Amino acid sequence: MLDALSIALSALTANGTALETSGQNLANLNTNGYKASTSSFQEMVATNIGAPDGDPVPGGVSGPIVRRSYTQGPIQVTNGPLDAAIQGDGFFTLKDTSGQTLLTRDGSFQLDTNGYLTTITGARVQGWMAVGGTVSASGIPTDIQLPAVTLKPATASTTLSISANLNASAALNSSDSVFSVPVEVVDSLGAKHVLTVKFTKTAANAWSYEVFAPGEDLTSGTAGTPVSLTKGDLTFSDTGALKSPDATAGAVALKMSGLADGATDLSLTWNLYSPTGAPLLTQFSQASGTSSIDVDGSTSGELTGVSLEAGGRLTARYSNGQNELIAVLALASVRNPESLEAVSNNASRVTASTAPLVFGQANTGSRGDIIGGAIEGSGVDMARELTNIILYQRSYQANARIVSSVDTLTQDVLNIMR
Repeated sequence: MLDALSIALSALTANGTALETSGQNLANLNTNGYKASTSSFQEMVATNIGAPDGDPVPGGVSGPIVRRSYTQGPIQVTNGPLDAAIQGDGFFTLKDTSGQTLLTRDGSFQLDTNGYLTTITGARVQGWMAVGGTVSASGIPTDIQLPAVTLKPATASTTLSISANLNASAALNSSDSVFSVPVEVVDSLGAKHVLTVKFTKTAANAWSYEVFAPGEDLTSGTAGTPVSLTKGDLTFSDTGALKSPDATAGAVALKMSGLADGATDLSLTWNLYSPTGAPLLTQFSQASGTSSIDVDGSTSGELTGVSLEAGGRLTARYSNGQNELIAVLALASVRNPESLEAVSNNASRVTASTAPLVFGQANTGSRGDIIGGAIEGSGVDMARELTNIILYQRSYQANARIVSSVDTLTQDVLNIMR
């Protein structure tokens, strides 16, 4: 009877632990990135020392082995600018206030007062900072921090191109024989200057060009009087293609010296051909018109926002319309994630049995993708946990009846002795 009591008590303890595990899972039904735990029961067998062959005898059930199941949780779109979800394998890497490395699947991030990317509890997210808009994902990842300077300096224009058609049917000295294209360029201080490219038909299949700058933009100029920067001639073939200048010399040099705002002199290259050698100017019997104008350079811009994008790219947006890569989040690959030890705040840490962490960008190695503006939900299956609770409860009740029966039998034996 004592063996029966011991077996029943072991079952009560084991099922109680399993109930706690299911309760923990259900309590975290809405916890971001939470991974549900499973209880595995193990038979406990004792050895009958008094028997000749040491036959095993039932010993009940040992405490269940509780392991986390690292299955993919549902991806929930939040549109939060700094939210990120992992689709596939891998963990976000964190450093807590004590410098300890932690792992998490919870990608609800924020910026602290010093510009560091952190979790909502203050642990710093790890990754690789960009240098000149390029990231080298090598070495151990570090803290991610926004640059202290939030103003992006201006970039002076250096090249321009115009895709346009000049009317081959235009009569000489008519209104159709003159066509002007305004082109906006930027100087080193971020000021804009509107150049005017004037095309004039001079003969069949022949046009001249002249580029003007506003007189008020130059110290040597007069307000209201355009200043000529350069001029030349264009010749077209009988099929409407630009023939001269040819592709080998198909660029026109422009220079604006003595800018009135004190900026550095502008040195520009006007490309008449595309990088593949196709002419950007044509002459067909259609009204003169421009299809596109491409100019590099940008005005200065203030930081307007920061967001996490696909692949874990942390990008800054500026008021001048430009985007700049700040950093790329690191994903840690863990060969045996079941060995991780759960700690508070949706994080885990490595243990002595955890394989070495291997860091890399999203979509490399066996790592999954990082989806911006989303969060991975809890991996708890509520229906399964409720079913498990019913099974554990019934097992608990059945073994409680054994304890009650053993108690009754014990009382009967005591009554006989009396």
